[in-house]
Amino acid sequence: MGTVVDAANKEANGSLRTEKKVTVVFVLGGPGSGKGTQCANIVQNFGYTHLSAGDLLRAEIKSGSENGTMIQNMIKEGKIVPSEVTIKLLQRAMQEGSNDKFLIDGFPRNEENRAAFESVTGIVPEFVLFFDCSEEEMERRLLNRNQGREDDNIDTIRKRFKVFMESSLPVIEYYNSKGKVRKIDAGKPIEEVFEAVKAVFTPSNEKVAA
Repeated sequence: MGTVVDAANKEANGSLRTEKKVTVVFVLGGPGSGKGTQCANIVQNFGYTHLSAGDLLRAEIKSGSENGTMIQNMIKEGKIVPSEVTIKLLQRAMQEGSNDKFLIDGFPRNEENRAAFESVTGIVPEFVLFFDCSEEEMERRLLNRNQGREDDNIDTIRKRFKVFMESSLPVIEYYNSKGKVRKIDAGKPIEEVFEAVKAVFTPSNEKVAA
């Protein structure tokens, strides 16, 4: 495994150290919190580029590259893909994209991800958008949505929620201590949730006084 991380580090410290100035917003929320829907709204209304760590890993596997094969083998063996590998993919996507504003969805998943992202990229997020939703509401949504996802059964949903709470909450607490968390009540209807999201993304000088 060392070689994978070494390779990622070498690239990250060399050619991939972020050259262009980018604005990054981390988007966190449990399974079924509706963050995917809201990310699409933010992209449409505020001109951000949406980057999903999971999608980038899947695309890399599909590409058949050496890196992709390595990632696929790790997942097959039940190993966790090293933070540096995911960060390298995120960094490459930010460098190659024409935009300079990015929503990073579903990352950092834990405190180790967070520390590695900041040390490898030198980027501190503008803020963290946290979609806060009760377990009961997330369960209801996931069981109702008919996307044919095999991981949408009650036991798996509860496990995913537990993992999210245990691993992501320390990240949210860390950024909260720095005043960077923007908490959204994601239990409300989609339109109401987006109104709250819009308020976060609209600079105060552009907000119309009530």
